[in-house]
Amino acid sequence: MNDERRRSGRDETEDERLDRKFNDLLQELRVMQTGAQLTAGFLLTLPFQDTFQKLDDFQTALYLALVILAALCTALVMAPVAIHRRLSGRHVKARVVESAHRLVYGVIGCISLLVAGMVLLIWDVVVDRTWAGVAAAGIAAVLVLLLLVLPARLDHRAA
Repeated sequence: MNDERRRSGRDETEDERLDRKFNDLLQELRVMQTGAQLTAGFLLTLPFQDTFQKLDDFQTALYLALVILAALCTALVMAPVAIHRRLSGRHVKARVVESAHRLVYGVIGCISLLVAGMVLLIWDVVVDRTWAGVAAAGIAAVLVLLLLVLPARLDHRAA
C-alpha cells in the first residue's frame, strides 16, 4: 500500500480518486447552480415591477452590476462541465479536476458578492442607504466567517 492510500484511509487507485473528487465537485456545483439560478431569476423579475422605474442612479447601477454577477456565476458553474465534455477521454482527468476545483472557488466568491449585493440593493430600496450598508457589511462578514474562516480553522485542526 502506498503512502497516499495509507494517509487517505481509502483503498482507491489514482484514477478512482480523481473520479471521486470530480463527482464531489459536480455535486457541489449542482448546489451552487441552484442558488445562482434562483438569484438570477429574482433579478430578472425586477425590471417588470412598477416600482423599478423609481430606482435612483446608484440603485440602477447596483442592479445592473448584480445582473452581470449573476451571469458570471452561471458561466463559472457551467465551465467545469464544458471542460469535462471537451477533455473527456483524453486521459487528463487530473487537469480537469484541478481546473474545476479552482472554478468552484470563483463560484463561491461570485455568489458571495451576489448575495451581499442583493442585500445592499433590497435594504437600500426598502429602508435607506445607511442601513443597507450595515446590512450588506453584516452579511459579508457572515459569508467571510462561514466560507473562509471556518474551513481554514477546520483544515488547521485536521492538520
